[in-house]
Amino acid sequence: MLLQIFSLILHFAVGLVAGTCLLRMYMHLQRINMSTSGGNPIAPFVFTLTNWIVLPARRFVPAMGRLDTASLVAAYAVLLAKHSLLWILAGATAHWLSLMTSAGFELLNVILSSMMWLTIAYALMSWFSAASDVRYFLAQLIDPLLRPIRRVLPLMGGVDLSPIALLLLIQIVEIVLHNVQMQVAF
Repeated sequence: MLLQIFSLILHFAVGLVAGTCLLRMYMHLQRINMSTSGGNPIAPFVFTLTNWIVLPARRFVPAMGRLDTASLVAAYAVLLAKHSLLWILAGATAHWLSLMTSAGFELLNVILSSMMWLTIAYALMSWFSAASDVRYFLAQLIDPLLRPIRRVLPLMGGVDLSPIALLLLIQIVEIVLHNVQMQVAF
């Protein structure tokens, strides 16, 4: 029971840190203004939660063009540490390749679930006509993902169904990823 409680807390904390590292990477990739003065209400939270791991990682992991690889490596490292700790606490022995693969699949799952939650938040915010910094921020994150869908799926009676289509695509990718993970499992 204690292991389950610890695992739940660890899963939440690591998911929050890894997801925020990935958000930092994605914001950098999309060239979203990362300053609070630029209207980014999330920036202080992102920097507070990730600077402790991303800034040291930048000394060893160079950026690849616009891709902030240090944030990606930091997210993966946190997930790998979680998997390793849980395997140790459970008394299991795992091959290092199995741990690395499990952490890699979880990284992909964090990316997909983050995309899903951001899309849901974006869709909910679109129901309200009031402009806000949060709505603008979410639009900067999600609009690049919705643009290709909007080219194929026109408005239907003035309703934009592209967020629903994106959620459906994310769930399809999650199913495929789960099946691949089951086939690769050691």
